[in-house]
Amino acid sequence: MIQKQQKQVTNDQEGDDDQVQAAILTAPLSLDYSTSCYDQSNFGGNNNSNKSPPNLLQRVFSLLKNVRPGSDLTTFTLPPIFNIPKSQLQCYGESVYSVNNDILSRCANGGSSLERFTSVVAWSISTLRPLMFGVAPYNPILGETHHVSRGNLNVLLEQVSHHPPVSALHATNEIDNIEMTWCQYAIPKFCGTFIEAQVLGRRQLKFLNLGESYVMNSPNLVIKFLPVPDVEWLGNVTIQCQETDLEAQLCFKGNSFFGKRGNYRSIRGKIVSIQTMKTIYEIKGHWDRTVTIKDVKTGKQSVIYNAKDVISAMKTPTVKDAKGLQASESAVVWAKVNEGIMNKSWDKANDAKTAIEEKERKLARIRRSKGETWVPKHFVLSNCKETGEWDWEVTPKNIKVPPAPIVVPL
Repeated sequence: MIQKQQKQVTNDQEGDDDQVQAAILTAPLSLDYSTSCYDQSNFGGNNNSNKSPPNLLQRVFSLLKNVRPGSDLTTFTLPPIFNIPKSQLQCYGESVYSVNNDILSRCANGGSSLERFTSVVAWSISTLRPLMFGVAPYNPILGETHHVSRGNLNVLLEQVSHHPPVSALHATNEIDNIEMTWCQYAIPKFCGTFIEAQVLGRRQLKFLNLGESYVMNSPNLVIKFLPVPDVEWLGNVTIQCQETDLEAQLCFKGNSFFGKRGNYRSIRGKIVSIQTMKTIYEIKGHWDRTVTIKDVKTGKQSVIYNAKDVISAMKTPTVKDAKGLQASESAVVWAKVNEGIMNKSWDKANDAKTAIEEKERKLARIRRSKGETWVPKHFVLSNCKETGEWDWEVTPKNIKVPPAPIVVPL
């Protein structure tokens, strides 16, 4: 079969004549639920509680009334009243740069391979953030970027595919010789009494001066409607470092259907030798509280992660260099929608969001008519569709991520 030769176009080539407007940044997701921009009083609830207001569940069911169980919700569009004022791309980035405790530096500077590995386990747990029932971030548009610095850590994300919605992350810290790459793709499916978002992809953390590479996956996000509305991280996570012969096997658990809370947001697992599969440490705790490890030889226990110290009372990023902002920056792309949601001006938020979505559809039609294939600006993307399973790889085009125009105050 002869296929039409396609041109390639980047988000720069598509062009954007609009003047770059001011970015609107919002507080990061954390253990704190009193942040005004995520105030569930939008739905008539109490902003000091993580419990959903009575009529919110009815609104959610009304939204999904025409969706069949088993349906893929990847392309499902939410009205702004169901959105938090930030993109999913920002949420991925926040899980890396929004912290009160620099776990990453501790990982890279650990005195032994086992000490570094346990710190990596703690860091991986810190990337999980509590989410509220009934609201979700925006689906990123194709070519959207998010560029933020915290101290010596520079983080850059890009939405490298829209169908399917694949996000890529590259972060570097030249002082501690750290490099991080992510390729992430969530597939949300409606299952009747809950929505499960399977999070596919690979996270890789490298300590360049040590020659160590840590590879890990993510648990799945489950939004439960019954018996109690809630959002949980569930499933199995494996963290592996071939160079140090260490592997962590973690299981994230949640409430049973009958509401028993013994396993709520709990973690159980172990750290083993890859070659012998002999257990070195047992892991136990709750990802939104504390996690401990127990030495199986000595019985000694120690806390490796305290969520309150790491992901609470976090500072909102600020714009350090307004001229350095790109039109593709998440906080710029969604600025008008953010403003509408924060002011509860739902008509303005809806109009702004519709305009963004319509523009994206128009650009997609233009590319199709010209036989053009869109390519990412910051990453080389490859995938294999022969097996029908996840097989995406991203390679950063640049070795280092430069300092960003948006910074997190230390």
